[in-house]
Amino acid sequence: MNLDFSPTDLAFRDEVRSFIAEAYPADVRAKQESGADLTKEDYLAWHKILGAKGWSAPSWPVEFGGTGWTPVQKFIFAEELAFAGTVPILPFGMNMVAPVIQAFGTEEQKARHLPPILKGDVWWCQGYSEPGAGSDLASLTTRAVRDGDHYIVNGQKTWTTMAQFADWGFFLVRTDPAAKKQEGISFLLIDMKTPGVTVRPIITLDGAHEVNEVWLEDVRVPVENRVYEENKGWTCAKFLLAHERSGIAGVARSKRGLEKLRAVAANETEHGRPLMQDPYFARKMAELEIELLALEYTELRGLAREGEGKGPGPETSLLKIKGTEIQQRATELAMEAAGPYAAPHLLGADEPGDNALAIGPHHARGVADTYFNVRKTSIYGGSNEIQRNIIAKMVLGL
Repeated sequence: MNLDFSPTDLAFRDEVRSFIAEAYPADVRAKQESGADLTKEDYLAWHKILGAKGWSAPSWPVEFGGTGWTPVQKFIFAEELAFAGTVPILPFGMNMVAPVIQAFGTEEQKARHLPPILKGDVWWCQGYSEPGAGSDLASLTTRAVRDGDHYIVNGQKTWTTMAQFADWGFFLVRTDPAAKKQEGISFLLIDMKTPGVTVRPIITLDGAHEVNEVWLEDVRVPVENRVYEENKGWTCAKFLLAHERSGIAGVARSKRGLEKLRAVAANETEHGRPLMQDPYFARKMAELEIELLALEYTELRGLAREGEGKGPGPETSLLKIKGTEIQQRATELAMEAAGPYAAPHLLGADEPGDNALAIGPHHARGVADTYFNVRKTSIYGGSNEIQRNIIAKMVLGL
């Protein structure tokens, strides 16, 4: 695979870079720089701008509104977004439920749900994890009982990211409790405004409201909102998780983070010596950058496979493992670079942006928040231990 950028690719990179510089919302940028909380409208603003440009879904097939870009162009686009520090397009609609609808949905479901996802008009959330079924997802107990042309759904989901903003959610529910664990599960699309759906916040250690509990009490869901066959939802779930794991790797944003960290470490500290002159820190930086480079090539091979019309394979598990490990180690190095200024902030700040560390050097701002938040990446999307089991089975044949 030729990884050199062609003149066409370089021209495309310049086009993307110019567009971001001109079109990215100034008010969203200001909030990001101040550390203020972003609203639902802030997240969707950039999505809508990309949607109007026709650039919101690089990974989608062209017939559904995808860009038709080459794997290298997709890679360049992701890198430019990361280097510009844009708000990411949230994956729940674009990269998770949309591929499932494209692959398994009816024509009516595609026509109803894909255009709003593409344009950024609808916010989705994921109803997978339960209090007793996180990494062991097949142990879920949320029940859906058929009642004519509806299902009656009862149960609880947890760690539901951004459900407080969601218009729709995709949920795994058990429709045959007598079947084996991976069988008897169905994949439902649920309007979050349906009576009986209650979203309750889970406030994390940093005082943020990112995740939630979702309670489903006698929720009536039309049978037409079931994707694929009844009791065959596990097929959809596995397909979706493969796409999710590819995105979790976050290679481009890790590259940007390490570049910023290297620049910080090259400056003089309060003791007068740049941190990069510490051989132990420099060695850890070099090791991490080498691992990230190897992961980047693995991602490019995956993009090439996608460009050949092949779906995500077991390499997504490797991307997920190494990508999240690199993210976590990068935040550990950022904490080390910030030194005592990395101490977690006090909760209950009065002004927007105060939850970003208000004292010390600029690079220490929010570093503790990021460190704690990234601890979860090796768990969601299927824990890294489970990913190793997948690799052992599908690649090594164990």
